[in-house]
Amino acid sequence: MTEQELVRYEVRDRVAEIIMQREPVNAINMALTQQINAAYRRARDDDQVRAGILTSDCPAAFSAGMDLAMIRGGSGLDLRAFLEELYFIMHDLQYRVGKPTIAAMTGPARAAGVTLAVSCDILIATDQGDMSYPEIDVGVIPAMHYVHLPRQIGRHKAFELLFGGQPISYVEAAQRGLINHAVPHDQVLTKAREMAAKFAAKSPVVMKLGRDSFMRANDGDYRRSIENVVETICNIIETDDAQEGLNAFAEKRRPNW
Repeated sequence: MTEQELVRYEVRDRVAEIIMQREPVNAINMALTQQINAAYRRARDDDQVRAGILTSDCPAAFSAGMDLAMIRGGSGLDLRAFLEELYFIMHDLQYRVGKPTIAAMTGPARAAGVTLAVSCDILIATDQGDMSYPEIDVGVIPAMHYVHLPRQIGRHKAFELLFGGQPISYVEAAQRGLINHAVPHDQVLTKAREMAAKFAAKSPVVMKLGRDSFMRANDGDYRRSIENVVETICNIIETDDAQEGLNAFAEKRRPNW
């Protein structure tokens, strides 16, 4: 598979399906992120598309998060360029896409993989999977989730997940309102398509204007908050502790902190 084939784009019944296929676990690098964003632009600009689904073609995961090889030994400037694409450009695209987007999570999501999912309007996941923020275990931080997660499930539970690194099952995540639905594994994409079809049947004009208004009402100074945490993670990545954590992960050993 070439770098040009990390994302597949298909349209079914007025719904764009954006299918990640970077084997084995959709580790997120710049190329994958750019191709996802290109697919969002394509869906935004196609008047025949009325909703979108982001999903995975990799059986092992929705996404295992950032490809750590990209930042191991790297600089804060390199990381900032990637986070600009992942956080700001993707956020702006989702903010203005004008159509509902659904994450169909057919496997586990980790770290930046959770970022891909929560950028969507609706999250549907397998009841056999889980999500987590394990960045702390390799000496970095789950930057944007410092902003997002406390607003979803409260400060104290968010702190436990973000600084403990342990997973939360999709079933519990649904119970806590962090995702919309946890369904049997073989029904995830079916459920996503059913919801997308309902949205696609609405007036596209009213949907766009209403969604734009909804996004403005719920922005909560998001972009400035994200800029603050991006500054922190770019500083952290250049510390000895962060590089030791990343090296230990790559070498399958405990970090020497």
